[in-house]
Amino acid sequence: MPMSAWIFTLLLVCGFISSAFADKRARTERISGSAGDVLEDDPVGRLKVYVYELPSKYNKKILQKDPRCLTHMFAAEIYMHRFLLSSPVRTLNPDEADWFYTPIYTTCDLTPTGLPLPFKSPRMMRSAIQLISTSWPYWNRTEGQDHFFVVPHDFGACFHYQEEKAIERGIFPLLRRSTLVQTFGQRNHVCLKQGSITIPPFAPPQKMQARQIPPETPRSIFVYFRGLFYDVNNDPEGGYYARGARAAVWENFKNNPLFDISTEHPTTYYEDMQRAIFCLCPLGWAPWSPRLVEAVVFGCIPVIIADDIVLPFADAIPWEEIGVFVAEEDVPNLDTILTSIPTEVILRKQRLLANPSMKRAMLFPQPAQSGDAFHQILNGLARKLPHGRSIYVKGGDKVLNWTAGPVGDLKPW
Repeated sequence: MPMSAWIFTLLLVCGFISSAFADKRARTERISGSAGDVLEDDPVGRLKVYVYELPSKYNKKILQKDPRCLTHMFAAEIYMHRFLLSSPVRTLNPDEADWFYTPIYTTCDLTPTGLPLPFKSPRMMRSAIQLISTSWPYWNRTEGQDHFFVVPHDFGACFHYQEEKAIERGIFPLLRRSTLVQTFGQRNHVCLKQGSITIPPFAPPQKMQARQIPPETPRSIFVYFRGLFYDVNNDPEGGYYARGARAAVWENFKNNPLFDISTEHPTTYYEDMQRAIFCLCPLGWAPWSPRLVEAVVFGCIPVIIADDIVLPFADAIPWEEIGVFVAEEDVPNLDTILTSIPTEVILRKQRLLANPSMKRAMLFPQPAQSGDAFHQILNGLARKLPHGRSIYVKGGDKVLNWTAGPVGDLKPW
């Protein structure tokens, strides 16, 4: 069959059959290995979390200064704080707590264009830890090993948006015993701490819900992507940003009729994703992006281009079943790779993506819902219990080096 005829048939099948058919099948079909039981876990009753009450300069005042933080991709730190304050896992008695949470909004220092500057984050974090370690006895007895922190910036607790400099900094020294809840995840990377809980970036749930189109709408776009291919401001030579993968997408497929790709972000962006079969999710400065969340929510098969990526809630979401993984070096072959996927495999991925619990696990809704991203985080914390006696520091020994790291991080905040 000629390629053009094959694509026409595929679009016809996936467009006019999969949307309605997949939704119906998703309610009755159980795919082996889909980890559906984990998605339905209820963490309530399995752990207790104590929320430190910090001065508002660490959180609320920062947000008041710039409310844009409520909608950017790093907003999980804000909504996790709000969720825990009213969650049934919260305890007001620290002596019965399994975990301690310190609410610090480290990514809410924004440039005029809305980009977060993480350079003050280590000083904020050090200041907050000094406060809790001198005001309460709980940090000192474990040096933070029963504490967790939400660090949603590009490279987590390495606190820099450029990978080379993030690696040079390393994870903030005072967090090296704590559990990190972070968007960044890449295997064998300096900035991914063993035992971290990898989460999706924040994407506005209400906004996406308001832009839903009828499920029977044909998926008439084969491959869709909107975003930067080059970051000329920060990477003028063009070879470092996205490790060249985005540039390769543009150079190879800008004139390919199967690829609807552009740097322009239309007002119909969410609707377009719901009309697409495949949505490209390439790395940017970091391996992850909000497109991963958007693709799952809108039932568009994510094409994940980010070598060694650690995906959010990988023990709960069957990424291998719902996505397509393409090595960065194979980007020039994207058209061949995607057109070679059998129609029945595409339909199966769409059926899984139509599962409402799959979408719910990727979102931070307000109010919270059973099985959402908040609950997946709590499930991750619950699975790390009970703490062994080895987490306690013996005889007043100190493990963490309070003076480690760049000199600038030692300045008062």
